[in-house]
Amino acid sequence: MLIKWTPQYAVGVPEIDQQHQELFSKVNDLLEACQRGEGKQEIGNVLSFLEEYVKIHFGTEEKAMLDNAYPEYEQHRAQHQKFVENFLELKAKFEAEGAGIWLVAHTNRVVVDWLIKHIMMTDTKLGSFLKSKQGN
Repeated sequence: MLIKWTPQYAVGVPEIDQQHQELFSKVNDLLEACQRGEGKQEIGNVLSFLEEYVKIHFGTEEKAMLDNAYPEYEQHRAQHQKFVENFLELKAKFEAEGAGIWLVAHTNRVVVDWLIKHIMMTDTKLGSFLKSKQGN
């Protein structure tokens, strides 16, 4: 199931919103490659890109939190760390077993569900906080 970016996912911080849109796009690339049964190399390339991109994205958010003394930094960062652990498990399983329907299902659970929940429950709070700091 592909994920569609909608305005409800916007946190109101342009750099973070753009990065979220890029994450949605790359997750969709991965899901489409799985659905087409494309080679391990293409899926591996998308997983590698996502692994690097989430580091960049989480780094952007964490820097903004630190720069603005965000009071929920530790909890937010812990969610990022847990995602990375789960994502690396997904990637290792792919490397060991190859692609299959399990990869689509697992990607939906580990990546898609987490990303949407994290944006809606955690990143929107960060966005509101950052926007309030900019207004001062």
